Amino acid sequence: MITFILVNNPDPDAVREVLFWLSGGLDSRLWLHVRIIIGPVLAGVFIIYAFARALNLMLLGEESAQSLGVRVHRIRLILLATASIITGVAVSVSGIIAFVGLVVPHMMRLIVGSDHRVLIPVSALGGAISLILADTIARVIISPAELRVGVITSFVGAPFFIFLLVNNRRRADLL
Repeated sequence: MITFILVNNPDPDAVREVLFWLSGGLDSRLWLHVRIIIGPVLAGVFIIYAFARALNLMLLGEESAQSLGVRVHRIRLILLATASIITGVAVSVSGIIAFVGLVVPHMMRLIVGSDHRVLIPVSALGGAISLILADTIARVIISPAELRVGVITSFVGAPFFIFLLVNNRRRADLL
């Protein structure tokens, strides 16, 4: 659908703006944008953190978690809705910045372990740091021109994601 709209749009400036949004970026963002999204993002992070214990129990498996009193289906729906809202709010301001939400939590899990009481705040901080680092690289790598942040995160994220897939496949084959 996006390709159809881009190909059939007579305004080349609109096409360029959409392509810039699709590749994500923090350029032209102001503190006003931060103030707009900070409420929903922080509320979402606190909601997710409130389920850290349940997430830890869900690591034992769905049946085990249910037998320990976790309402797995209900919690999944709440967490999916919350994560979707956080993602939607962030993307509305920055555009699509690929792989940060997928790769950073996995990287942090390798570093700090799988206890969600630690993993959730460390992943949030790690995501912020990696985004700032990617933005800095995007601004200086071909200065005075600027790459889009989404390009930088894709160059790092895609290989790491492939590594995770291959590593998980090996582990599954061993079982």
